[in-house]
Amino acid sequence: MKILVLADVESKYLWDYFEKEKLDGIDLILSCGDLKPQYLSFLASFTKAPVLYVRGNHDDCYENTPPEGCICIEDKIYVHDGIRIMGLGGSVRYKSGVNQYTQEQMVKRVRRLWLCLKHKKGFDILLTHSPAAGICDGFDHAHQGFCVFNELLEKYHPKYFIHGHIHKNYQSNFVREQKLGDTTIVNGYERFVID
Repeated sequence: MKILVLADVESKYLWDYFEKEKLDGIDLILSCGDLKPQYLSFLASFTKAPVLYVRGNHDDCYENTPPEGCICIEDKIYVHDGIRIMGLGGSVRYKSGVNQYTQEQMVKRVRRLWLCLKHKKGFDILLTHSPAAGICDGFDHAHQGFCVFNELLEKYHPKYFIHGHIHKNYQSNFVREQKLGDTTIVNGYERFVID
C-alpha cells in the first residue's frame, strides 16, 4: 500500500505544479492537519484514494468549511483495507483555539476510545497533528508533544505513528523518520510517501 502523508504546508509540487499523474499509485492520503480545506478538497477531486484527516491547531476554519470529499477521523479508529487508523488531532494548548488541548484533555479523548480500542484490538497507524512528548517535539510550549501518545505507542506498538506540527525550518534537528521499537515515526511535514 502506498500512502501519501501531508501536513502543515501545502506542497507546491502537488498544488501549484499539479499533474494528475503525481497521484497515480497512491492508495490512501493522510493529512496531519494545518492545511487549507481547499487543498485537501482539490486533491480528493483528483484521486480515488480516500483522503483521511485530523485537524491541526490552525484548522479552526474546518468547523464552518470542512474539506469536501474527505473523511475526518478525529476521535475514531477508521479501517481502510484492514488497516486500523486512529485519529487524534490538535496541539498542546498555548492560547485559545478549538483544536488545542491540555495534556489532561487529550488523556480524556483517548479514554473515550477504550471500547473502540478493545473492539478493534488496537490500531496499526496513529495519525495525529502533534508529536509525542520528548520524541522529536519542539523546545517551546506550543510545540511540545502529548504524553498520552507515548503510552499509546508503548501499549499498542502500531506499525506507524504519523504526525505533523514540527516544521522543517523550526529547528536544526528536524527528523523526518525514525524507529521506536516496532513503530516507525514519520513527520509528515509538507508531503511524504510511505510505501
